[in-house]
Amino acid sequence: MDSKNDNKGCCPRCKLQSFNWLDDVPGGLNDFDIVEVHFKNTRKGFYRNSQHLDLAPGDMVAVEASPGHDIGVVAMTGKLVQLQMKRANLRPDVEILRVFRKAKPSDIERYEEAKKKETDTMIRSRQIAASLNLNMKIGDVEYQGDGNKAIFYYIADDRVDFRQLIKVLAEAFKVRIEMKQIGARQEAGRIGGIGPCGRPLCCSCWMSNFVSVATSAARYQDISLNPQKLAGQCAKLKCCLNFEVDTYAEAAKQLPQRDVRLETKDNTYYHFKTDIFKREMTYSTDKSMPANLVTISAERVFEVIALNKNGVKPDKLEIDQKEHQAELKEFGDIIGQDSVTRFDKKKKKKGGNGGDRRNRQGGNGGNGNQRGNERKQRGEGGNRPKQQADKQQGNAQKPQNGDKQQGNAQKPQNGDKRPKQKPKPKPNDAQNGNKESDKNTPKEQQ
Repeated sequence: MDSKNDNKGCCPRCKLQSFNWLDDVPGGLNDFDIVEVHFKNTRKGFYRNSQHLDLAPGDMVAVEASPGHDIGVVAMTGKLVQLQMKRANLRPDVEILRVFRKAKPSDIERYEEAKKKETDTMIRSRQIAASLNLNMKIGDVEYQGDGNKAIFYYIADDRVDFRQLIKVLAEAFKVRIEMKQIGARQEAGRIGGIGPCGRPLCCSCWMSNFVSVATSAARYQDISLNPQKLAGQCAKLKCCLNFEVDTYAEAAKQLPQRDVRLETKDNTYYHFKTDIFKREMTYSTDKSMPANLVTISAERVFEVIALNKNGVKPDKLEIDQKEHQAELKEFGDIIGQDSVTRFDKKKKKKGGNGGDRRNRQGGNGGNGNQRGNERKQRGEGGNRPKQQADKQQGNAQKPQNGDKQQGNAQKPQNGDKRPKQKPKPKPNDAQNGNKESDKNTPKEQQ
């Protein structure tokens, strides 16, 4: 993997990352013989590339140190290094050390061995400082790349005489000792951790300088002055209190002044609290304690202030509910475009669809039964073809002699379920009927 093309910023293990925006710009902007080198955590330095080595961000180099040499990672090259030096306020007459060479495998192996000693050295040095009754805390230890020097970072509230401590540490670890005092914020940035927001500490991730934090930042944001909630892991005020102060200050300029009293016909109201982003202000009838609290919008406060300047006192601070509801009706979500569940798929009810299907089938069956009953009433029979019915009608219309015609007329056809109708009597039939009736009468009656 070519580090020149893949990494134009700082090495991944450093938090002070910077990007070389002028790397691809032609015109000699990258012709600068000083490079920026990062070491463990927040330590960095500027070194002169006197041998004109082909260096790129991410290369490990051996640089000059006193005594010996140190191992670091190139973070930036080119013309931007000059701007970084101006930002660091380096004097023109400051001595700039040299870059010896690119780190060899033997240099890197020796550097890794020295790094493994740092934790044990820190624990041992804390025990030695406690045995000497020194009011100090050793927070971190950093070995030089060649292992001939160790830097001890400590925290102390008062001035500490650590001359005896240096002698004991030099005899115990057989290296050159250097003591550096840091603050509580720098210690938190070196050690790292998780903040109350659930994210890694800002001072250990991206913050390169520390700005003093005052309690006025909490007052601007209407945060309760609870020291347990305002303090971070360094036991100082949280740095994030300064992040949103400017936004709150700009928003507060668009609100009425808090020292203005509001006059009504019944009471005088004093400011109690303000919700800056909701643009709502709460007023109390008592200046020293909350009493009869009324929350109104900032626009309403401006209206009451204007009325009081003209000598008019409104009946009350609140707006009538009818007027307020009329204002709310001006905006209506007709389509439902502001609904949170507008993209959710509606689940179909299985029972409802089955019941409808059964009802539909039952309705069709009922219609079929009604049709069958109508066919029965008509008497034609649903299964008899039309031709057979026509033949029967033709036979019925043909004139037949005597009793045959009467028998055919009286016999019901198959499938003919219509009510039977008696044929009209003819003169011959009437006479035959009388004769038959005479034959069937008993002799006594004759």
